[in-house]
This record gives sequence, C-alpha cells and structure tokens, in this order.
Amino acid sequence: MAAIIGNDILDIGSGRNGGNAPSNSLTATGVHGTPTAFGMPCVDDPAAFCSANFASVCGGGDEGQELKFAKGTTTLAFKFNGGIIVSVDSRSTMGAYVASGTVKKVIEINPFLLGTMAGGAADCSFWERNLGQQCRMYELRNRRRISVAAASKLLANTMNSYKGYGLSMGTMITGWDETGPQLYYVDNDGTRLHGKMFSVGSGSTYAYGVLDTYYREDLTVEEAIDLGKRAIYHATHRDAMSGGINNLYHVTKEGWVKIHAIDVNDLHYMYKEEKENAMKTD
Repeated sequence: MAAIIGNDILDIGSGRNGGNAPSNSLTATGVHGTPTAFGMPCVDDPAAFCSANFASVCGGGDEGQELKFAKGTTTLAFKFNGGIIVSVDSRSTMGAYVASGTVKKVIEINPFLLGTMAGGAADCSFWERNLGQQCRMYELRNRRRISVAAASKLLANTMNSYKGYGLSMGTMITGWDETGPQLYYVDNDGTRLHGKMFSVGSGSTYAYGVLDTYYREDLTVEEAIDLGKRAIYHATHRDAMSGGINNLYHVTKEGWVKIHAIDVNDLHYMYKEEKENAMKTD
C-alpha cells in the first residue's frame, strides 16, 4: 500500500504534507491509468526513513541500516600522450548474485565527452544522462562545446545538492576540449578530483596494481590499449563482482572511438597462452 501526497513533492516527509491526503490508500489514477499522485513508502515519515536507511552507501557505515548496498565493478581511465583510454567491465551484481553480464558502464555524453558508472547503476545512468542534457543546453546557449572541467563541475554541483540522500556514484568524466585531454573523478558526496589516472570500483585495487606497474605517459596507442585491457582482465580475474565484457574507448581531439568489446574469458585464455609461450622461451 502507498500513501498519497499532495501536488508539492518538495513537502515529501515534512510536516507541511501531514493531513493533505488519506493514509494507507492506493495511489489514484487518471482517465487512462496515469498516476495522479506520487506513491510513497507506507511509513510515518518517508524523509526520516530514507535518511536513516540510505545514509551510508559504502564501507561499514550501513551496519545498522535495513537497506544495504551490495555493489561491485571495475572502471578505469588514464591520460597519455596519445589521448585518454577508458576501460570498463560489464558485470552488475547484488552481493553474490550476478544480475547482468552486459551492462554498458560507459555513458556517451556527447561525441567528445564520456562518463563511467560505478556504484548504483540507476543513479549513475540517470544523473549522467541528466548531465548530457545540461551539456547540450550549454552548447545551444553558448554556441560552443562545454569544457570537460565545466561538465564535471555541473555533475559535482548536482551531487552536492543531493548529498546525504543515499545516492551511490563513483564516476569519471573525461573528454577532449580546447585545453586538451582532461580527466575528472566525481562521486556522490560532490567530491571532484582532477588527475591523470583513476580506477573506481571493487576491483580498482587490482587494476591500480597493473596500472602502477606499466603506466607511462609516452605509451603508444597500441600499448595504452593493451594496458587498459590487461588491467581490467586482472581485476575481473581476482574480483568476483567484476567480469563480463571489457569495453574500451580511446579519446582523441577528433572525439571518442570505441576500440573493442572483448569477453574477459577470452582474455584469460589469451594471456594464459602468452604466459606459457614466454615460459617456454625462457
């Protein structure tokens, strides 16, 4: 059962909403079955319920919560002399349950701008598409493409305004603008970091191990693609919450290009054969 609230959804869970509608009743519907009211959880104070049960989305802060976030992924991006490499897996999990193996974790915001998904799939997908709308509105108003810094700031501002509402996001916003290749990290707390290399998700520690070992700014395009692919493979091999397909993008001044979508199982046997051949040579 759901309670009916008034037209002003800003009053959800507040004292101003008390008594506007009968409790414990079904949401009303219009002539063609279209909802005419907003359904809410059947609790005395929805806002307080959300604050208590969505307060923490990471670490051990959710021990006392009725709702716990079970998530896992591996995403990475790094800058080099030939542009930017963005590499991700495609597994969506809810704890030990694999919900999907074909999630598209790279959001194509515009032909020069990419975003990655880590955390809550719905949160990342919705707010990065919302960012795409804001970027398009900027282009129409200013008759020029938005910078990566400005786009990441828009997302960080949005996240800051919803801080404490239970969003779960750890994203990278990357692209090429008039200042060159740029890479930013933005999360659900409104944190915004500028850097050359980021990896986000449960498998990020494994990916960082590979990136820290082999990363150089003077990598060739082929070496950079192999590094992005290899880092995701090792993360998916060690992290049960990561896996599926490795989707890899290369960003240049002409825009982004999707390089490949390879099953990590195929990568496993390819690297296994490579290792065996190297041992025979030695």
